Amino acid sequence: MGTADQIAALRAAAGAENPVSSDFDLNPEAALPAGRTLRPAGVLVAFVEQGDALALVLTKRSSRLKHHPGQIAFPGGKQEETDADVIAAALREAHEEVGLSPDAVEVLGPLPAHETVTGFLMTPVVGLIRGPFAPVAEPGEVDEVFTVPFDHVTDPVRFTRQARRWRGTRRHYYTVPFGPYYIWGATARILRGLADRVNP
Repeated sequence: MGTADQIAALRAAAGAENPVSSDFDLNPEAALPAGRTLRPAGVLVAFVEQGDALALVLTKRSSRLKHHPGQIAFPGGKQEETDADVIAAALREAHEEVGLSPDAVEVLGPLPAHETVTGFLMTPVVGLIRGPFAPVAEPGEVDEVFTVPFDHVTDPVRFTRQARRWRGTRRHYYTVPFGPYYIWGATARILRGLADRVNP
C-alpha cells in the first residue's frame, strides 16, 4: 500500500461510527464504578511521510514521571479550560511534547474515544504532518520521539493479547511491539481499533 492509499485508508477510518473502547473491554468480568466521572483528553495519532510510505509518531514517556513512566504513548493529554475541544487539546499537547506546530497538522478526524483505567475519556485524533518535522522532546516529560511504519501498526496480525496482575486481578491487554519499543495498554488498544478499520 503506497502513501496515497494509506492516506485514503486513514481518511476512511477517521470519523467512522464505532463504540467507545476501554482498558476493560478485554476483561468483561471487570466491574466499572457506577457514576464515575471521566476527564476529557485528546491524543494525536500523527502520521508523517517517510520515503514512499507513512509512519506513526510516538513518544517514550520520561522514566522520571509519576504516572506511566517509560511507557510508549501518543503525544497528548487532558483537555484544559483554554482548549476549544479535545482536538485542540491534542494539537496543543503535541506542540508542547514533541515540538509539532498545529499549523503543520492536517486533522483527518477522530477515532472512537477510549476510557482509561486512570479515569480519562481519551479521544484519538488522526492527523497528517505536512512538511518537514524535526521533533523536539519536552525535557522532563518525553525521553524519546520515534516513528513506527504504517504497515506495522495497521496490521492486525502484529497484535497479541497478553495479561498481567493489576490490583489483585488478571488484566488482559493488547501489545504491538516494534524493535526495542513495547507498545501496549491504551496505546495498543487504540491502534488495534485503527487496524480493524483499515482492514475491515
